[in-house]
Amino acid sequence: MIKKLVLVFIAVIAIHGYGQQGTTSPYSFYGIGSLKFKGTVENRSMGGLSIYNDSIHVNLRNPASYAGDNLAVWGGESRPVKFAVGGSYTSTGLKSSNSSDNASSTSFDYLAINIPLGKFGFGFGLLPYTSVGYKLESINSSGNIDNRFEGEGGLNKAFFGLGYQLAKGLTAGIDFQYNFGNVKNSIVAYQYSDGVPTQYQSRENNRSDLSGLNLNFGLSYKTMISEKLELVSSLTFNPESDLTSKNERSISTITINSNGQEFERNTIETDLEAIGLEETDVVLPSKFSIGAGIGEPRKWFVGVETTFLKTSKFSNELFSNDTSYEDAYSFSLGGFYIPQYNSFSGYWKRMVYRAGVRMEETGLNINSESIKEFGISFGVGIPVGDARLFSNANFGFEIGKRGTKNSNLIQENFINFQLSLSLNDRWFNKRKYD
Repeated sequence: MIKKLVLVFIAVIAIHGYGQQGTTSPYSFYGIGSLKFKGTVENRSMGGLSIYNDSIHVNLRNPASYAGDNLAVWGGESRPVKFAVGGSYTSTGLKSSNSSDNASSTSFDYLAINIPLGKFGFGFGLLPYTSVGYKLESINSSGNIDNRFEGEGGLNKAFFGLGYQLAKGLTAGIDFQYNFGNVKNSIVAYQYSDGVPTQYQSRENNRSDLSGLNLNFGLSYKTMISEKLELVSSLTFNPESDLTSKNERSISTITINSNGQEFERNTIETDLEAIGLEETDVVLPSKFSIGAGIGEPRKWFVGVETTFLKTSKFSNELFSNDTSYEDAYSFSLGGFYIPQYNSFSGYWKRMVYRAGVRMEETGLNINSESIKEFGISFGVGIPVGDARLFSNANFGFEIGKRGTKNSNLIQENFINFQLSLSLNDRWFNKRKYD
């Protein structure tokens, strides 16, 4: 039953996730798109908190989580093989100082597996890193469309990681991450004759195919500080890295009908090699996060986490616009509560209740305004399948705000719905009898 459920879930998420844009945010216009949250639904439901590690959930943020203690309920002999897949739906209200609109998007968020092997643990998977999806128009002094901007695409991340248990409660790990994807955008500059759009308009088309490697290092430490209370701490670091961007640009002559649909008439390729832009480097900034919390194991937990991203080092030679980048910062506070995790006869007692809040400086500075983000989240983990494997389906809900209406910018009021499966299986059993 569980295997059938996984196949159906992956099919639904894949169809909807790749059939639509992963974002509808106007702020995905800048750089290589809006950063996607690298974490599970369990993390997002706690305000983005990712410092807590256990033996039954995949942690995408810290490769040190791939290793750890064996399950006591299995006689301390092994840890489960962990599978995780998730997706989300976002509804966004867009507001400026003089207009408003609504948009929605559905996305595939992650697919990952964690395999234990003694003191080691291996993890691998796939998830989106950035997402581009916007349709914007600027208006001239006469109230007519001046420019139309459209973009789509994003950067994906495939990773393979290794974790090792250095000592009781102390683990370390490293992720090797391969980034790949493309970003496509177009700009139509409207021309008018006596206030009427001319028959033919010009459109600039750009495409960047991105690829490159980066690393993620992690440490995790947990220890009992009293008979019931456990201290948990976590640290991760992504060094600065470069992506290779292979670029294309063309200029098209188009006509536009009354519904705004564009019809291409002819296209001329631009020689980017002659101006040194056929292949460029995109700098991915370094990232550092640290957090800590306390709780009663398998009962409750509360923690805080801060993340620093050197966004001011981001660069992309191909595109220039009226924006600057400053260092990004985020703060998360969250936790969970489980009434009774091992109540095999009481289904509702094994449910996990999560909540959290987050605040973020995104690193974008547009028209001298720093773009900020805020969110409040809730979630629940529902047991599925064999109670001895601790598998669960996770539902998350977040409401928040991004941006501002000041300085002719756009404020986004969003609602996120997330769904995931966190499934466990036992592959390595010691023989009791020969």
